[in-house]
Amino acid sequence: MDDEARNSLQMRLTNCLQTILDLEPELERLELSEMLLQEYNVLKSFMDNVDSVDLEEQDVRRIEEATEGFLAELKTPLSLLRKEPPNARGRMH
Repeated sequence: MDDEARNSLQMRLTNCLQTILDLEPELERLELSEMLLQEYNVLKSFMDNVDSVDLEEQDVRRIEEATEGFLAELKTPLSLLRKEPPNARGRMH
């Protein structure tokens, strides 16, 4: 694999991972399990080393599809969170 192809795969992978990492503050607000939040540390660590990982097109494509699925699963909860008034969470009724 030439450098251009390798760089393209790394950029695609980095884009997927960064998209997920960018959601961390919102996922924390959704009060998801601690285990999921711990996985963010693994992703961050992987991001630091992504340039040393041997990548194949099918692997990156699979990660892109998984990222799309993850984002689709979060679409409704995140849209509800984004519509919520700023001080609504935690208020007693």
